[in-house]
Amino acid sequence: MSEDSSRKNRGESSGDDNESFHGLFSPTEAERRAGIEGLRIEQESLTPDQIRRRYARRRQVLVSATIIFVIALVASLAIVGPKTGLFEVKDYHGDGNGKNVSITVSEGDTNGTVGQRLEQKDVIANADKFVEVMEDKGSGKFIQPGTFELQQHMSSESAMNSLTGSGSAKHYVAINQNQRKDETFDALAKGTGISVDKFKTLDKDPGKFGIPSQFDSLEGFLHPGEYRFAPDASAEDVIQEMVDKTKKDLKDAGVEGDDEVFHTVTVASILEFEAKPRDYKGVAGAIDNRVNNVDGETQGFLQSDATVAYGLGEKTYQISNEQKQDASNRYNTFANKGLPVGPIGSPAAEAIKAAAHPDHNDYYYWVTVDLDTGETKFAKTYEEHEKNVEEYDNWCSEHEGKCV
Repeated sequence: MSEDSSRKNRGESSGDDNESFHGLFSPTEAERRAGIEGLRIEQESLTPDQIRRRYARRRQVLVSATIIFVIALVASLAIVGPKTGLFEVKDYHGDGNGKNVSITVSEGDTNGTVGQRLEQKDVIANADKFVEVMEDKGSGKFIQPGTFELQQHMSSESAMNSLTGSGSAKHYVAINQNQRKDETFDALAKGTGISVDKFKTLDKDPGKFGIPSQFDSLEGFLHPGEYRFAPDASAEDVIQEMVDKTKKDLKDAGVEGDDEVFHTVTVASILEFEAKPRDYKGVAGAIDNRVNNVDGETQGFLQSDATVAYGLGEKTYQISNEQKQDASNRYNTFANKGLPVGPIGSPAAEAIKAAAHPDHNDYYYWVTVDLDTGETKFAKTYEEHEKNVEEYDNWCSEHEGKCV
């Protein structure tokens, strides 16, 4: 039987595709006789414009569905992401962004504690990542106590290398103004781990550091400020760095010659105890008037309570008449004319400049009448000065416990 005959038996047409398609579902002659009609398919007839509109609607539906899906996905990530840490920066890259940050590591701090401190200062992105890097790549290294100079936005590995690298740790020490040498030695010993005795031994030989022979100790040259000493720095290294800072201040102020250095440093140390910075130059001028004019009303006596207190080893504003008459106190400027035998502290640059370049005035007396504001009043005569002292006494009576 031929192929055409077979298709005719199924009711198929050998004509066009449409007829063939319908022929597939047409009943055979036997089926027709049995009353079977077969499947009827109606073909929809669309114009080209209708077809374009139908495709456009389908694209619009697809785009809308896609947008809804993306919105739902973003919303889900916004809720779930923060809880799972999906969007957290796990680590920065490189050695930092150039912005310096000081990090202090104390005795007993764990890697986790250090990591938290680094993250808080934005040195690293994630403390847990830092701990992980320390465990995986630290090779048994540990972070020494000290102060470290790092940068913001360092990778955890870069931060680890800076903290564990040779010579990276620093011993931090802060020396305040008005701090006497013994207090300074205590602070240095605590910050560096060097014994106080080593500093006290060096105190007996100030010439070792290029200090003029007029000075019998390091007092006056232990420059106040913040220091970061290398862990292997010796006591000599520490003292030399501080002395060099004071020498620089003297040079910047134009102070030359041993006698001038002694006068400037000693007066500057007194200024920091006797006045506020705004009055440094005025008080410096009055000090020079007193010590340089032995025929004046004060007869060459400086009469500073601060110097007497230093000689007594105390810090007080209250000096008794008996103490003022004790000439055995070499810092007693009531009983001994001129400047004391040495500085009573280590002055900073501002006081050194004022002592080197004082105001030229006619004052012989000064008194701070308000210890809270630092208001200081000057006088040319003792009679005027007594009125200012009375004002100071009244202030003290109104502010119990302030004038001790």
